[in-house]
Amino acid sequence: MVTAATTSAPLIEKHTIGYVPPEDRHGKTRDLFTLWFGGNIAPLPIVTGALGVQMFHLNLVWGIVAILVGHLVGGVLMALHSAQGPQMGIPQMIQSRAQFGSLGALLVVLIAGIMYIGFFASNIVLAGKSLHGVVDSVPVPVGIVIGALGSGIIGIIGYRFIHVLNRIGTWVLGAGIVLGFGYIFTHVQTADFLTRGSFNISGWLATVSLAALWQIAFAPYVSDYSRYLPANVPVAATFWTTYLGTVLGSSLSFIFGAVAVLATPVGMDTMDAVKLATGSIGPLMLVLFLLSVISHNALNLYGAVLSLITLIQTFAYRWIPTAKSRAILSLIILAACCFAAVGASANFIGHFVDMVLVLLVVLVPWTAINLIDFYAIHKGKYDINSIFKVDGGIYGRYNPQALLAYAIGIVVQIPFMNTPLYVGPISEHINGADLSWLVGLLITSPLYYWLANRDTAYKRRLSTGKLANSI
Repeated sequence: MVTAATTSAPLIEKHTIGYVPPEDRHGKTRDLFTLWFGGNIAPLPIVTGALGVQMFHLNLVWGIVAILVGHLVGGVLMALHSAQGPQMGIPQMIQSRAQFGSLGALLVVLIAGIMYIGFFASNIVLAGKSLHGVVDSVPVPVGIVIGALGSGIIGIIGYRFIHVLNRIGTWVLGAGIVLGFGYIFTHVQTADFLTRGSFNISGWLATVSLAALWQIAFAPYVSDYSRYLPANVPVAATFWTTYLGTVLGSSLSFIFGAVAVLATPVGMDTMDAVKLATGSIGPLMLVLFLLSVISHNALNLYGAVLSLITLIQTFAYRWIPTAKSRAILSLIILAACCFAAVGASANFIGHFVDMVLVLLVVLVPWTAINLIDFYAIHKGKYDINSIFKVDGGIYGRYNPQALLAYAIGIVVQIPFMNTPLYVGPISEHINGADLSWLVGLLITSPLYYWLANRDTAYKRRLSTGKLANSI
């Protein structure tokens, strides 16, 4: 059914972090499938998926199994966050004030913003390399700027345009990657395609973790793209369309990277391997991936801007910026990222993956607290007015229980970490497998639930407020 809100929704988004009122709600839950399927058919997940056979030395079968397990598990958390969007009508990061308090949420918002900027910068490097691969006469730095400007235009236009492009991208990129698989499997250039690598428990666990963390990395902004849906859409519908789209799209890209690397000689760069493995259709694949990375990267710019606005609005609480403010901040971030990316080292992507692994150590406990608070404690009912108050309203400036659970959730991960900055003793004992994210989830979730339910003062304070999604 086409509603008045759907037909009258402006192309250029007027909202930023403010509550989306019922009259501005539009779209269908199936849009979430195309957004997360099309958005994940891109070079960065292809490069990441190849690590299972490149870095962790799995063979094709065990690499595929690890990829599927990781995405199936991580996708549950990601989709549960997505289902919050229609119920709340506000971006994910500002919603964190309801769990951590108006000031307590600042650290998580800052970390998420840095991660978005890191994603954006690394993707414009990939865009520059892809454009150079398609047109040799275009230098990589020029390609970086072109890719950044393309993503910037999409991000500035905003929510509706992002969804429109990904509806188109789902069909085009879906057909392209199926065609790519078909070509590679019929033109394998290596004799050890099926036998290169072997099963090893540390490599398998590491690949599972990499796939799961890919999904968890979306958690801080996934509900930003469901918040315009009508509030009465079923939670299950939001969950399943998001889950199926992100798991299917990400898994295909991860597996495509592993297949391309195994089908080409050892030691090749992943995207060079893709170009070689796809032979005569290689240029077409690079064009599709170039368009994909430009489109998908708009989400990272959009998320970075919303995080920055959330940080500023914490102190300038009367300021709910408009599309003009969002455009200005987008251009500032875009220019800074271009400057950094053009002068970046050759191993920029590798450094980026290292950075994300470090940041996810502090985002995993946030995911656990946010989901437990939303589904088990508040059951989706929040006072939206309080979330935008400088003193946090009924949620206060700080929530000691959430901050304590968050700190413990970080500390318990340390022995299981494997990052460039630190390798924990347990991770070292199991040959480098990083299980910190799993430990963080398993400890933080019940701990926060217990702390929140025993805090009678906090519950009394909540009972005095109107716990309803209204503004």
